[in-house]
Amino acid sequence: MENQTYIPIWTKYRPALLQLMVSANDDGPQEYKFFSHEFKQLNPKEKGGYAFTLQAFQGKAQNNIKNSMVAQNLLHVLDGSKKASELLENDKYEFSMDKQFVLHVSRLEEAVETDGPEE
Repeated sequence: MENQTYIPIWTKYRPALLQLMVSANDDGPQEYKFFSHEFKQLNPKEKGGYAFTLQAFQGKAQNNIKNSMVAQNLLHVLDGSKKASELLENDKYEFSMDKQFVLHVSRLEEAVETDGPEE
């Protein structure tokens, strides 16, 4: 990976990201508000904005993130985490950050579900 501009911020918040992923499994979609200055400080000349949507499954992006270095760096940090890799092995997650620097994390429901016995 050539541009690692946002690796430091995602690494700093990795424990929170993992908690959001776990909570998204149990309690539905989660949100986390970042401080805009942390992103702007790392790359004050960012032209495309910091908002992105990343759908990840089994360590790979399921959507096109080639124009978002923020999303690419997030995927890289998640890929380097044993816990995140375990979560992403079985479930597809969506990470999206809006223009207010609120990160939304949700586990996406797969179309194919196994019909097991209900207890």
